[in-house]
Amino acid sequence: MKVFAGNSNRQLAEAICNYLNVPMGKASVRRFADQEIFVEIQENVRGEDVFVVQSTSFPTNDHLMELLIMIDAFRRSSARRITAVLPYFGYARQDRKPGPRTPISAKLVANLITQAGANRVMTLDLHAGQIQGFFDIPTDNLYALPILSRDIKSRLNLENVMVVSPDVGGVVRARSLAKRLDCLLAIVDKRRERPGESEVMNIIGEVEGKECILIDDIVDSGGTLCNAADALLKNGALSVRAYITHGVLSNNAVQRITSSRLEELVITDSIQPRGEMVSSPKVRVVTTASLIGEAINRTSHESSVSSLFD
Repeated sequence: MKVFAGNSNRQLAEAICNYLNVPMGKASVRRFADQEIFVEIQENVRGEDVFVVQSTSFPTNDHLMELLIMIDAFRRSSARRITAVLPYFGYARQDRKPGPRTPISAKLVANLITQAGANRVMTLDLHAGQIQGFFDIPTDNLYALPILSRDIKSRLNLENVMVVSPDVGGVVRARSLAKRLDCLLAIVDKRRERPGESEVMNIIGEVEGKECILIDDIVDSGGTLCNAADALLKNGALSVRAYITHGVLSNNAVQRITSSRLEELVITDSIQPRGEMVSSPKVRVVTTASLIGEAINRTSHESSVSSLFD
């Protein structure tokens, strides 16, 4: 087993290697003057079980191309099996046709990864579970809920906690967390007027006097979370925290979160935190290194991955 990494999230890749007690694989991923990507594998991988850790986060297209070229390099170097480990799978929100003459980009990206030569894919909290079916190779969708629920249990009195889904589409995820914490569930019913903006309509559930936890897979602009926090507090909630797997946090999202009425935003390191995320007093990062590392270890030893979530 050998673990390599592109440039998107080397901190997480190093933490995974520390968990596995294996050295990081030696590979050079650099750019020519015209920004073409060049990859050179600097050690023998013939017959090896290779894992490539690369989140396709901002800049998405650059990191995706790095992944594809690395996979091709390993395939041409006679690696026995190549597993693409994508802690964050970019383009996942384009999983269907929202209107006529529009692409299904998540399927296209799945085809690119497969055609590049990957034998297996491992990812974390896909935006839509059916994206697993877009791949014609084995795909493991890991879940961050065990990590997030442990953090919640260590910091809050569960007798007064209520899990809240920020929209109707996230009810399954919120219900799963509520079941783990053995607490009640509420739903924010909202109407989105245009991309990047949302209008909170009403709260389904009694949140008065509760410490509310918003749970979702992706936070991008942060508008939905801030609006939901305002609505929950208006309905009598004592406090509002948000636990989100993928902290995309584009443009001025961190400033919006910092100035909002949220107590804190907890994200994982599936996307490498930038400076403003690290410095914000309201943003906290929990690591997924042990989860992904254990999944890699079990995959390499051909043992059960699904039992991680039992």
